[in-house]
Amino acid sequence: MGSKASGTGGAGGSGKAGGSGRRVGRRAVLLGGGVAVLGTAALAREELARAWWRLPGMEKKRVEGELDHRAAEWTSASRANWRRADRPDDYRIDRVVIHVVQGSFATALKVFKDPGHGAAAHYVVRKDGHVAQMIRELDVAFHAGNRDMNERSIGIEHEGFVDRPQDFTAAMYAGSARLTADICARYGIPVDREHIIGHVEVEGTDHTDPGPHWDWDRYLTLVREASKARA
Repeated sequence: MGSKASGTGGAGGSGKAGGSGRRVGRRAVLLGGGVAVLGTAALAREELARAWWRLPGMEKKRVEGELDHRAAEWTSASRANWRRADRPDDYRIDRVVIHVVQGSFATALKVFKDPGHGAAAHYVVRKDGHVAQMIRELDVAFHAGNRDMNERSIGIEHEGFVDRPQDFTAAMYAGSARLTADICARYGIPVDREHIIGHVEVEGTDHTDPGPHWDWDRYLTLVREASKARA
């Protein structure tokens, strides 16, 4: 979840071209419409190509609530807060997104179980390093505020507040690092800052987590150590 930063944005149009006051020509409108139709058709083909697994007999066998990270505890998020998928066959997974709850472990579990919340992460990490898995990794969690990033990433929430460095305990860092190392090994994700990112770094986001007190150097070192131990 994380804290939000204030900001403004918007777009508008006058229906005129540039500062000359000339109206956009009918031919330009028609051509633009044609491009839009072609773009929509291409998008539809892409979506259909990714949805092949939904055909009868094609979906992978799955056990609801099966753990992807063995050390985790399963507790399911509301079905309204994620989308069924078949990753990485339909969407490649190449990012891990780090979040901070802006609240407690119990708060995160509660809101992710709320169908009205509209968002949830795959995992939540408690201060003592305990991990809860709430969404299967093959499914798309609504956690990043960006559809493309949701489809390509695993989201990990951490108990605490961005402005309280004491919330980021050694046990939390260690438990989260083992989780991230496990995810990176599963999908061949490089352990670096291009592929392990903060929520604040997601394009178009209005969140600031994990904040200035999250120790990225410490965290990546722990992830690399966990990766070596895992290997």
